[in-house]
Amino acid sequence: MVNLTKVAYVFPGQGSQWVGMGRDLRDDFAAAKAVFDQADEVLGFPLSRLCFEGPEDELRQTINAQPAILVVSWACLEAAREVCPDFPSPVFVAGHSLGEYTALAVAEVLDFANAVYLARERGRLTHEAGLSRPGSMAAVMGFDEALLAEVCRTTGTHIVNINCPGQLVISGGRENMAQAMELAKTKGAVRVIPLPVSDAFHTPLMQPAVEGMTGIVANLSFREPIIPIIANTTAQPLTTAEAVKEELLRQLCNCVQWQRSIEYMIDEGVSTFMEIGPGKVLTGLIKRISKDVETINIGDAQAIRDL
Repeated sequence: MVNLTKVAYVFPGQGSQWVGMGRDLRDDFAAAKAVFDQADEVLGFPLSRLCFEGPEDELRQTINAQPAILVVSWACLEAAREVCPDFPSPVFVAGHSLGEYTALAVAEVLDFANAVYLARERGRLTHEAGLSRPGSMAAVMGFDEALLAEVCRTTGTHIVNINCPGQLVISGGRENMAQAMELAKTKGAVRVIPLPVSDAFHTPLMQPAVEGMTGIVANLSFREPIIPIIANTTAQPLTTAEAVKEELLRQLCNCVQWQRSIEYMIDEGVSTFMEIGPGKVLTGLIKRISKDVETINIGDAQAIRDL
């Protein structure tokens, strides 16, 4: 493993799941197998089989996708640590939406078992909120943030992800979203792409999930982070257990400031970002935020062997 100076770990969120993810990790690395076995035990059903075999429509359900992505991300990290005793430690950790829960486990705020449990509960509560108040999301490409904010004000929708230059995501109730998408196109958005979700994540429509999560978070024991976690909602470091709890609740109804999170870490001297988990979405976003940093993707057994 190359000696790297300042490294940050970043973890993917919902949408990165795919049927078959993690199977090669389970087959090739004892540490990864232990992760899947523990997750199945904690949740009381074979989540690992759902990751490995599907069916896809079941894996894609919010209640399953959220813990599944966390588990595969953790299995990637544990396998990398097994293969490389000198695997570099991060100076910061961050995760995109659901990925923030994986970051909590790395920072030892929660142990793995509680992080999996909490991700499952987050998935359940956001799914239930979506059933009672259906919504949708769309990526808006090549459009100014201030102009999009005006579109959202006009249509009662919200900017929910600021991902990288030229890529923003909006969310809201279904009728409002239809108006917002049309208005964004009219005002000059290069592309408006509906996302395959039925929930208005990171908007006030998720308030019922906040109410449910408040009680769950209160009953878990949170420790002080051993590594600063860059918060989705503020793009600033979380350094206390209390701040983490507040962020987890605030995050449900507020925008993911991904671009600003990456820029903060770069300003603090991070030169290498390791995306750990399924897919390569965050690697692509980081490359669009800065061409001067190195990105390493660790999402399958081959990537870990290449270390």
